Amino acid sequence: MKKDIQTFHQFLNSIREISTQDFDLICQYMEIKEMGVGTILLQEGKIAKDLFFVLDGILKIVSTNEKGNEVIHFFIKENKFCTILYSFTDEVISREEIIAATSARVLVFSRKNLNELFEKLPHFKNLIENITQKTLMEKIKARNHLMGEEATIRYHKFISDHPDLMLKVPLSDVASYLGITQQSLSRIRKNINFKFLT
Repeated sequence: MKKDIQTFHQFLNSIREISTQDFDLICQYMEIKEMGVGTILLQEGKIAKDLFFVLDGILKIVSTNEKGNEVIHFFIKENKFCTILYSFTDEVISREEIIAATSARVLVFSRKNLNELFEKLPHFKNLIENITQKTLMEKIKARNHLMGEEATIRYHKFISDHPDLMLKVPLSDVASYLGITQQSLSRIRKNINFKFLT
């Protein structure tokens, strides 16, 4: 618990220095939650009421396509904030949901608590807005990096950019993120391993 708090303070300080006094106040408005694989943090069709900070584990942002299949749009790793920003900011229904891709430990700020905190620490509001906007741009950039590429190239880019994810999330999640079937992913991996061995 203490280590988690220190990790969060170090993260904030890496962007903008937060005094111990201010950070003690911030801590009064957040809570730590642990969750198992598959825990739904935000359900599709609901309004996002929480801002999460991933201390440990991986979250995924998903939606359901017209065939009823889960489509993974983004993975959110440790030391990143996560919410559905348009839903959280404008209090509108979310078209996506947030699910724990692995067991995870997160800090949770409710919108109510965050608004109260922003009134007391206006500079913290600016910090959070800057971080969440930057995180959104990073997610879009990562997604665009894969767009329009053939499946094998998408897979190569993915393992190059996120080697840690390959070890932590199920292959079915990787396949969904890459926009291919699990069978196609298995075939790509098998071909790569075959070339490597020969």
